[in-house]
Amino acid sequence: MSRRTPDRSKSIARGRRKLEEHNTKPTTPLLAVSFFAADVQAGAGPFLGIYLQAHGWSPDMIGTVLTLGAIVGVLVTAPAGALVDAISHRRAVVVAASALTVAAAGVIWMSRGYWPIALSQIATAVAGSVMGTALMGLTLGMTGRRNFDRQYGRNQVANHAGNIVAAALSGAVGWWLGIVWVFALGAAFGVACIVSVLLIPARAVHRHYARGLAHEDDKDRAQVRADSVRALIRCRPLLLLALALAAFSLGNSALLPLYSLAQAAAHHRNASAITAANIIISQLVMLSAALYASRAIRRWGFWWVILATLITLPLRGLTAAWITAEWGIGLPESTARRMARQPLRLPDGLHCAR
Repeated sequence: MSRRTPDRSKSIARGRRKLEEHNTKPTTPLLAVSFFAADVQAGAGPFLGIYLQAHGWSPDMIGTVLTLGAIVGVLVTAPAGALVDAISHRRAVVVAASALTVAAAGVIWMSRGYWPIALSQIATAVAGSVMGTALMGLTLGMTGRRNFDRQYGRNQVANHAGNIVAAALSGAVGWWLGIVWVFALGAAFGVACIVSVLLIPARAVHRHYARGLAHEDDKDRAQVRADSVRALIRCRPLLLLALALAAFSLGNSALLPLYSLAQAAAHHRNASAITAANIIISQLVMLSAALYASRAIRRWGFWWVILATLITLPLRGLTAAWITAEWGIGLPESTARRMARQPLRLPDGLHCAR
């Protein structure tokens, strides 16, 4: 019998032992990063519109700034993923994204000029795009592909919880201290995210697991390379999906901030409380939508579910414009927002057939 079979078996067994070592390492700091990254990814969000409106900004100027951030967020998503793949120190990427958010909050605190605010939104969009891909890389690097889905699901629960807590705290802070202190709270979340990611040992993040290039350690070689970006360009269905999701993001991102502005102006209530209520409703609905989306995907498949979620975007706009003028808070609008967004969190396994 050839000696290659036992050698290969030993190599695979060694790889599995090392993978198990990665899986048994504590993931509590990773959950903490996901929790605090919620505010880092969202940035000032709807509260910025309320703040600028209170300081005399017109709706068209506010919409321009928010749209600029959304466009930059769409454009930098793919380069952000390439950057995270190219850099082996993914904890440093999270630190940099969090620091960028802290700096953006500081700019908003110190200046209300158009270009400083616009630059802060660009920085926030870049930080949010980088943070999302960096968290996926950290999760893959710590758990491997086998346990990625389970850990990523836990990360999402922590992320939604972070959004809810951040919105509640922002509403309370805005009520008692003023909207400007909401940005200080965002900076505090950024600092907490930096501290949390530094609690993850560097050796706990496997370099090639984090890129999704190796299932076992026997494949962990320097020759392992990712597919060229040309593989993506040649895949027409994936390109069409990317364009559809880009258009969805542009239409979806500014609706909640502008809707909160309209609600605050129409009902003359506390703007921070209205905005916080909209965000909390959105996050609570997302948890339910996540459960329903997984069942719907198993029953009808990805493409019908994606089509249904894309249809909810114009329905959401019509609801916000006509139906909810007397509601005071955006229950229907926020519900539609999260029902639309949750199924569009596409899994790693979605790819082109070859």
